[in-house]
Amino acid sequence: MKKILMSLAVAFVSLAANAQVYVGGNVGIASSKEGNADAVTTYKVLPEIGYNINENWAIGTTVGFGKGNPVSIEGESRNYVTVEPYARYTFVRTKYVNAFVDGGFGYAHYNHAHVGGASADAWSVGLKPGISVNLNKKVSFVAHVGFAGWKSVKYDGASKDSHAWGVDLDGNNVTFGVYYNF
Repeated sequence: MKKILMSLAVAFVSLAANAQVYVGGNVGIASSKEGNADAVTTYKVLPEIGYNINENWAIGTTVGFGKGNPVSIEGESRNYVTVEPYARYTFVRTKYVNAFVDGGFGYAHYNHAHVGGASADAWSVGLKPGISVNLNKKVSFVAHVGFAGWKSVKYDGASKDSHAWGVDLDGNNVTFGVYYNF
């Protein structure tokens, strides 16, 4: 076990020495209210690691957790875990600001997502635009806004899933984070 951990540490340090690795993540929080229902607070914590292939392209993944809704269900909000690998294309690069779009897919598992106790699995494929403010050579402030693509949710034991195509630019789809560039 020690040899495996040491090998992973050496691999991480060698990647970081090439100044192509970034770590960080995003956090998001929102409060919403539909009709006469009580307000629902949702949040997400998404640690992230990525690798800059060249000046314009990067690959990475987020693995995180949160509390939210798998679909728009009035007054319900459930805990979930998520994995979202992506490829990033930076189409505007200046000294202080970069604009990019992440293209990838996501998977989330919602525990006891429905009143009846059934859990749900959610899949998504699409694009997430973002902006990066470079505070210095090592630290960047990053924001993602919205989602454009396909989403699907299937409850345990259900014979069919719910799915939709579209653009989602509500307050629950804004995340802020900080990256450290090695």
